[in-house]
Amino acid sequence: MADGILHGLRIVEGSAFVAVPLAGMTFAQLGADVIRFDPIGGGLDARRWPLDRTGNSLFWQGLNKGKRSLAVDLKSPEGREIVTRLIARPGPDAGIFLTNLPSTGWLSYATLREHREDLIMVLLTGNRNGSSAIDYTVHPATGFPAITGPAGTGPVNSVLPAWDIAAGLHAAVGLLAAERQRARTGKGALVRLALSDVAFAITAALGRLAQGEFGLDDGGKTGNDLYGAFGRDFATRDGERVMIVALTPKQWATLKAMTGSAPAMAEIAVRTGIDLETEDGRFAARDEIAAVLAPWFAERTLAEVDETFSGTGVSYGPYQSFRTLATADPRVIGHGLFATVAHSGGTAYRTPASPLDFSDAERLPPMPAPALGQHTDEILAGELGLPDHDIGRLHDKGIVAGP
Repeated sequence: MADGILHGLRIVEGSAFVAVPLAGMTFAQLGADVIRFDPIGGGLDARRWPLDRTGNSLFWQGLNKGKRSLAVDLKSPEGREIVTRLIARPGPDAGIFLTNLPSTGWLSYATLREHREDLIMVLLTGNRNGSSAIDYTVHPATGFPAITGPAGTGPVNSVLPAWDIAAGLHAAVGLLAAERQRARTGKGALVRLALSDVAFAITAALGRLAQGEFGLDDGGKTGNDLYGAFGRDFATRDGERVMIVALTPKQWATLKAMTGSAPAMAEIAVRTGIDLETEDGRFAARDEIAAVLAPWFAERTLAEVDETFSGTGVSYGPYQSFRTLATADPRVIGHGLFATVAHSGGTAYRTPASPLDFSDAERLPPMPAPALGQHTDEILAGELGLPDHDIGRLHDKGIVAGP
């Protein structure tokens, strides 16, 4: 197998939940050696839903593909010494620690830096003051739940942990930036990142913070409508639903042409005085536009809609379940990004490689997640140079464990 583009980079990960495991997996899929350490028996996310039929966490497997796993007693001095030595191991591509665990005592940057002066440590916290926050507590504060869902309903959270995802990818960028600086200057760094800072910064980048500061209309609850232009879901004759978006002038013109609705749209413009050739005009007249289009979709099956729009430039997409995505969507089942991989516990299912595709570096194939502690002995011997009798002693004392 070819080496990935980040082959040689050596990262130690101490983590739980979504953001930091995602960052570590991003590196592992690109060829970095990512060692995740967990307490014996597993950490907070070891059995998180969804589970397979034998009780293995598909969540844990999904976010830990391609990593090596070390199971160690983190409460014992000897276990902590093992992790410290691993984090501070020598080499120009090592000495990198990625974590969202409490950075106090033995895991603090100051303490770890005593063992390696040029240490790079990327630390994700909930809030910038170090207090706890997770996606489901940060998201309500962004303002988005207040405008999500149909009119007349209360705030609606998102099932997708968007801020965790954004924070994980920010952590990956921060790590690479610090590693590049160390390569230039020889200096390590503590890179701090707060989940709420990521959420609020992105909310601002989308114009929503300024919108609130200026007291501008937020559009209220718009259900599945696209904010600021025309986009709405429609029911088809066979009971399916499809999302239609007319964001650009070309998309709008093509949608009218393919549905034969141009005369009706012109009539709406005359009757309401709204310019439908503008994004905000289409948003303002979205109910009138939808009333014209709804019968067209109601007369056709989803397959007929797809046949009509395919290759035309109309922006559309069907609503589908996880099951349909996994078993019928050609972007999954017919894509080289995915392959069936057997994971720990013996369950095999479609697994992605990295979605990044470099022109001059071969993409690594999809990789399984390790079993908890699968690489404990390998890491102790290969990375720390411990002889077999010492490794056996650590097992006997319950300091480390294997699968």
